[in-house]
Amino acid sequence: MVSAPAKPLLAAAKCWLPAVPVAARSSLPKPNVTARATPVEARPSPDHVDGNQQSSDSAPADSSRPIAVIRKRADFLAANRGKRFVTSSFVLLAHRRRADHAIPADTIRHGITVTKKIGNAVARNRMKRRFRALLAQALPGLGIAGVDHIMIGRKADTETDFATMKADLEKGLRYLAKKLD
Repeated sequence: MVSAPAKPLLAAAKCWLPAVPVAARSSLPKPNVTARATPVEARPSPDHVDGNQQSSDSAPADSSRPIAVIRKRADFLAANRGKRFVTSSFVLLAHRRRADHAIPADTIRHGITVTKKIGNAVARNRMKRRFRALLAQALPGLGIAGVDHIMIGRKADTETDFATMKADLEKGLRYLAKKLD
């Protein structure tokens, strides 16, 4: 006995499993677009609100350097030969790129590694989101130009709060800046 397909042919093609990654990829942002941090001078000044003059010690004047994401495995492996800063919640690696590297020397790059040792997909994705937020806050001011920064997640019994992780990341970036110079 021959049966007719449950769905029309075009509708069945829309549900075809190998087509799903292609459709998902087409909705993602372009991977090679570099984000630029807003300079301190371009940020609105709070002195027009309450009349108090505040200093901007938190970010240096050269925070407009381009920031890119590391995507190639070879770059992650090269960064493993660099300097490292270890905390209870992550390991921060910093590796200065070669002078003949294709990426411009003033670009700051970062990457995130979270393995299955951390936990299930929910825990890993949460850790990656937290790392992305930390790097977005810290790299424009403390990132080292011409250096690849890698954050590797570490399994902990309890989740470290965001403020502690941010303080550890800033401390690690300052430490690695001294080591790489």
